Amino acid sequence: MRDLFRGALVRLTSESAEDIARANTIWMRDSEFHRFADSEPMRLWSEKRQREWAEKSIEKDPDDSYFRFGIRTLADDRLIGEIMLRIDWPRADGILGIAIGDRDYWGRGFGTDATDTLLRFAFHELNLRRVTLGTDTYNKRALRSYEKSGFRIEGTTRGEMLREHTRVNSVWMGILREEWQARQEGAR
Repeated sequence: MRDLFRGALVRLTSESAEDIARANTIWMRDSEFHRFADSEPMRLWSEKRQREWAEKSIEKDPDDSYFRFGIRTLADDRLIGEIMLRIDWPRADGILGIAIGDRDYWGRGFGTDATDTLLRFAFHELNLRRVTLGTDTYNKRALRSYEKSGFRIEGTTRGEMLREHTRVNSVWMGILREEWQARQEGAR
């Protein structure tokens, strides 16, 4: 049986609040990363504040509808990002969020591999019907990565985000279990 949390380049892990805080403190100082990862205005938080946030967010969902993982490289076990899935159990839907914080791993397939690994977990283990995500149209790398994983654009919110004095569109993307299964069968 295949390890659900291991991809070709990365593995999904459980991380301590301290490790998440340490990494996020570094990653969030990068304004380009912050703009890709968050719609909120940029804030510089101390490691202590990041740890408090991480402790709350790791423990915040007692009904088990929130799955959060660190993304570590297989080659050197380096923490390079985070990926999460929030589940709407009655609908069997998940909303995916991902951030590759370490710039050295941008555009090299690590995010796509983490997304593919999480989709396998979502459809095999959690028996979800669909997974959706939202992103901004200026994040071209993310759009390409999601399309490689099989996501399709399902809707656009025009002018939703203000970036550098310009209104940009956001898109919602989704993949259904049967679409994901067909991709898996086609890859064999």
